[in-house]
Amino acid sequence: MKQGLFSIKTVLIRFVLIFGLVNMVSVHAWADDFKILALGDSLTAGYGLDQNQGFTVQLQQSLNHNFPDRDIKVMNGGVSGDTTKGGLARLNWALVDNPDMVIVELGANDGLRGLDPKLTEKNLDGILQNLKDRGMKVLLTGMLAPPNLGGDYGQEFNAIYPRLAKKHGVALYPFFLEGVAGIADLNQEDGIHPNADGVAIIVERLLPHIKKVMN
Repeated sequence: MKQGLFSIKTVLIRFVLIFGLVNMVSVHAWADDFKILALGDSLTAGYGLDQNQGFTVQLQQSLNHNFPDRDIKVMNGGVSGDTTKGGLARLNWALVDNPDMVIVELGANDGLRGLDPKLTEKNLDGILQNLKDRGMKVLLTGMLAPPNLGGDYGQEFNAIYPRLAKKHGVALYPFFLEGVAGIADLNQEDGIHPNADGVAIIVERLLPHIKKVMN
C-alpha cells in the first residue's frame, strides 16, 4: 500500500514540475514576442535603397543587437508617396498583425504638397485615437514643413506633432530626419531621401526613444 501511495505521490510531483516548466517556457515566449509596425511613407518604405538598407531593416538589426534575448519583429508599413490621409485610410489593414507598438511617420508628403495643416492634424488625430483605443504603444515622429512654404505655414504645420502628442499622451520624436536633413553626404541625389548612412543615423537617434516606449 505504501509503495502504491509513493508511486502516486511521485507521479503528482513529476506532473507539477512538468506543468510548471511548460508554463515558464510559455510565459518566456510570450514576453519575448514583440512586434513593431512602422507606419509611414517613403522614408519608412526604404525608397531608393537596397532591401537590406531601409529603415525597418536597419532598425530590426539594431534591436536584435540591443535585445539579443528577445524576439522582436519590425514590420514595414511604409508606402512611398503616402500622405496622412492615406495612412488613416489603410490603418486597419496595416494593423492586421496586431503589433504591440506603432511608429507613426507621416506628414512629409502633406508638407511637400502644401496641404492644409488642419487636414493633416485631423488625419493624424484619427490615427492616434485608433491606436489609443486599441491600447497600443506609440511613438509619433514629427516632420517639419519645407521652408519655401513660408513662415506662417511652417509655424502651423510644425505645431501639429507636439500638440497631438500631448493630447493623446504618446511619446514624440520631434523630427524624423534630425541630423540628416540638408546634409548631402547622408542623402540620395534628390536631397530628400536619406541614403543608407543617413538611415543608420536616424535609427541610432530614434533607438533610445523606441526603447523607452517598449518598456
